Amino acid sequence: MNSYKATRQYLFSKLPMYQRKGKKAFKKDLTNILKLSEFMGHPHESFPSIHIAGTNGKGSVAHGLAAILQQMGLKVGLYTSPHYKNFRERIKINGKPLSEQAVTQLTKSFKPIIEELQPSFFEITTAMAFKSFAQEGVDIAIIETGLGGRLDATNIITPILSIITNISLDHMDLLGDTLALIAEEKAGIIKKNTPLVIGQYDPTIATIFQTKAAAMNVPLYFADQQFQAITHHHRLQELCIDVYKEEELLYKQLCTDMTGPFQTQNLLTILQAAELLNELGFAYCRQNAFDALTQVKSLTNMIGRWQTLATDPTLILADSGHNEGGMEITMDALQKLDYQQLHFVLGTVKEKNLNTILALLPPNAHYYFCKADIPRGLPTSALKSLAMKYNLKGTAYNSVQEALQAAKEAASNQDLIFIGGSSFVVAEVI
Repeated sequence: MNSYKATRQYLFSKLPMYQRKGKKAFKKDLTNILKLSEFMGHPHESFPSIHIAGTNGKGSVAHGLAAILQQMGLKVGLYTSPHYKNFRERIKINGKPLSEQAVTQLTKSFKPIIEELQPSFFEITTAMAFKSFAQEGVDIAIIETGLGGRLDATNIITPILSIITNISLDHMDLLGDTLALIAEEKAGIIKKNTPLVIGQYDPTIATIFQTKAAAMNVPLYFADQQFQAITHHHRLQELCIDVYKEEELLYKQLCTDMTGPFQTQNLLTILQAAELLNELGFAYCRQNAFDALTQVKSLTNMIGRWQTLATDPTLILADSGHNEGGMEITMDALQKLDYQQLHFVLGTVKEKNLNTILALLPPNAHYYFCKADIPRGLPTSALKSLAMKYNLKGTAYNSVQEALQAAKEAASNQDLIFIGGSSFVVAEVI
């Protein structure tokens, strides 16, 4: 295991990976990560951290907040999942992925404990992130949960700030089949005396967070109750908003390259977190947000979210929204764009509740059904058969690339090609 290629093969073949195996790779237990932490000398205790959970928007909030902290001159660790093109995307410092050499060295040092514990892929990558952030001496780390929160491997940290973006139905086979049950799992990241930001107020589950926050002496902020946003303009490459608090204009024409109408809510969550930084010992000023949010993608290497792949001759967009809440917002965004015909390259995974998702998709689009090149991918024949029940018509293809090529050949210059349904489908085209 002296090369990165051999190391990567070892990690992918040796460790159960949710990205490929699904539920069988999910460990609802903190035993392994606690033992890994002890083996490493508890590296997560050597740097302050911000912990982010939620159903949708975790990655966008994590990247946006990382950009602001980087703009403030800090050395920022960022741990997110899953990766799109390269495993090293999961662990970044000031936007730069962990080096191949670092991955190889860390894996070699972890090998004895890997062989002993047989941890999951996510458990070992979490440990790797904590160790690398400690070794590199980051000023602060932003840690995104994988699934849930309470029993997520990241939940051994004691952050200075906790963020829960929103709650929607997703991973119901693991987290529960109601919003309340899922909220309880996400609320598991709340720590005593640690400020909590909730991105989206939902009256049906708000009391779950309010009750736990009160019991743990936690200051609680619902971002969309604290701030109000008015869209100034929204283009493919830029979203610009005015942000108010109690009728006072705090951010005039705040612009970001994190595009898509759903990013407005994420921006409010990011700003609420940023406004707390001074109380947490970091010298934040609002100009930091103006300077950072226009260049989130270049500062943090953010990809896969409402990403423009081409504009000439045909507009091609890709987005990794894959659950009911995310897909509903994405479809609303698509309806607001100007095009003649929608060509939808669609793929998903086996364990999704597709009935609720397919019911949201437009029947007047032409569909190109495909399967991502992972074992969890839903076979195209099954996807097409189920889609037909919702009057979604199209053709099944052997691969994502074949489906995209067919869409390109069929689309006119005035049409729109959209690729989505799964982050794994998006990963094969960006």
